Amino acid sequence: MHSRKGIWFMRKSTITLLALLAAACATAPSTKPSQRIPPPPQTEVRPRAETLHEVDITDPYAWLENQTAPEVRDWIAKQNAYTDQLLGTRPEIKQFVPRLTALMSTDQFDFPTYRNGRYFYKRRAAGQDLYSIYVRDSVNGPDQLLIDPAPMSTSHTISVDIADVSNDGSLLAYSVRQGGADEFEVRFFDVKQKKTIGQPLPEARYQSVNFLTLDKAGLFFTRMTRDGMRLFYRDVAGGGETMLFGDKLTADKILFSSLSPDGRYLLIHIFHGSAPKKTEIYVEDLSDADPVATVVNDLDARSVAFLAGKKLVIQTNWNAPNERIMITDIEHPQRTNWRELVPENKNAAIQGTTVAGGRVYVRYLENVQPRITGYDLDGHEQDTIRFDTYGNLEDMQGSFEEPVAFLRFSSIHVPPTVYQYDVAKGERTMFAQQNAPVNANDFVVEQVFYPSKDGTRVPMFMLYKKGLQKNGTNPTYLGGYGGFLQSQLPTFSPRAVVFAEKGGIYAVANLRGGGEYGEAWHRAGMLDKKQNTFDDFAAAAEYLIRERYTSSEHLAVAGGSNGGLLVAAFATQHPDLASAVICRFPLIDMLRYHKYLVGSFWVPEYGNPDNEADFKWIYPYSPYQHVTKGTKYPAMLFISGDSDTRVAPLHARKMTAMMQAANASDNPIMLRYHVSSGHSGGEPLHEQVHNQAEELAFLWWRLK
Repeated sequence: MHSRKGIWFMRKSTITLLALLAAACATAPSTKPSQRIPPPPQTEVRPRAETLHEVDITDPYAWLENQTAPEVRDWIAKQNAYTDQLLGTRPEIKQFVPRLTALMSTDQFDFPTYRNGRYFYKRRAAGQDLYSIYVRDSVNGPDQLLIDPAPMSTSHTISVDIADVSNDGSLLAYSVRQGGADEFEVRFFDVKQKKTIGQPLPEARYQSVNFLTLDKAGLFFTRMTRDGMRLFYRDVAGGGETMLFGDKLTADKILFSSLSPDGRYLLIHIFHGSAPKKTEIYVEDLSDADPVATVVNDLDARSVAFLAGKKLVIQTNWNAPNERIMITDIEHPQRTNWRELVPENKNAAIQGTTVAGGRVYVRYLENVQPRITGYDLDGHEQDTIRFDTYGNLEDMQGSFEEPVAFLRFSSIHVPPTVYQYDVAKGERTMFAQQNAPVNANDFVVEQVFYPSKDGTRVPMFMLYKKGLQKNGTNPTYLGGYGGFLQSQLPTFSPRAVVFAEKGGIYAVANLRGGGEYGEAWHRAGMLDKKQNTFDDFAAAAEYLIRERYTSSEHLAVAGGSNGGLLVAAFATQHPDLASAVICRFPLIDMLRYHKYLVGSFWVPEYGNPDNEADFKWIYPYSPYQHVTKGTKYPAMLFISGDSDTRVAPLHARKMTAMMQAANASDNPIMLRYHVSSGHSGGEPLHEQVHNQAEELAFLWWRLK
């Protein structure tokens, strides 16, 4: 790359290159026995040159972007064969499969949807590959199977999910998804007659589906079109669609809707990207012909509204970085009529809000420990739900008019339990529990805090077996995410349990960019502050080494999606700090990420490299442009697949080729490319077990 303008980029590029070369030269020699690793397949160089803001950029592997080209399919096949050669026959795979199977092949339940005394939920019975949809007529009633996806595909790569249930519990809308794609078809089912009805909605990217069952069964839904998301109405029976809202929305906006139980009010949200700085909210009274009423559209703030009888409850970060709760009459929803219901808590960040049983339930994180507090519509505190164990207490699920709600708790070593919560009594009873064979008393879950590069105090959770010695030789798995306001809590993980049972340490760092400490924490790791996220992650690795939990030789890092960007940046900025990297479904070429699939949704988080100001902070960390030939990189396992229709698989393909060509170490650079996997899953249970066993085998091979 060459800059024609000033010295800023010349200086920055030179510093980055020298730092990487210095890191490569300073890499300590491995004490492991030398292993003969066959060279990877050769990838042809076909340079594509472009100039961004007077900076010349050459992409040697741009031709790998064309996913359907025969030459790219041939390249993928060769890469999978290479990974099979190195990893597919590792003896560790067979060691991990039985234990993972025991932990994962158990009876598992998702959150129920409660409608008119009935409980609709997904369940994967022990030994089954896929989740099916069931109903109970009472909380302890028998499970009645409604939709079984197993016969839909011999490969068991078609999955189903609940899209909506009519308020009287008579109709089910469910999604049918091919592989791990974000797109799905919506079908309809008569619960009483146990048969499919109506005309399905065709396969597309839907953001919301809402039943309307007054005079006849119909539905509102938001769907991505060529020009952007739009709100439609259609009868369940079929016929023409009516576009109701969003005709001027561009493709970078996210549109979704919800409907009041009486079918009168339609609540509409517009997000200006994922984890946006700005949202718009409107409400439509379907009983009159008046235009939609504006709740808010003039604030650079993120707000989400919930229907609560004749009120709107609004969670917002407007003048409240840790967020607060506002309330207003639904017939007069304008911001001038809002009043504060629950003020901002300076010590605890709001993570989510639910209206259930006539109350407002707010989920907080305080020092990354969750609790849920209930308030009446006058803002008086009514009840609080918390658990003593470090873990993940998820948002309540319920509706304002129904007397019960549902919550789920797990810890990294404690399988999840779904509870029914009686709002009036303040009592919770078990609805379903995953009985995975793990003894929580065998483990320690520890929360630590460590200083980042700039002195910021960053939390991290660790799981390991009791009696572990801090001797610097423990195999250690370090994960993180650090983006889009997503908080990383210690949620049950069979992978973590197996890794710890074998004597390893499983760590998750709570990086800036997430939501652990509210919007200020988020903004400290986005846009021009994104490097803070990478610095926090590197500091976590350095802490684990400094405190003798592990050493560079025994440390691995792993992440997916935005976390894939994280570990790719880690590998290019600190190639000597870990021995192995797992990079799943990653964003990597940050100069072009916004051009593919739904990448425009993420511009508020990363910035737009087509803008010169944004380019100046994106370019210095974009991993694809900072792979340096002759550097000794750690062992790398990239994972992606055709069915990822959210993060384009081209990122993993190009980065694999780039690192294979540049790597000067004996460590393997591999790509595991799945045909059916994607951001939305797509793998039947037996494949999930195998793939996790393969990842663990890779780590054990490189860390022990």
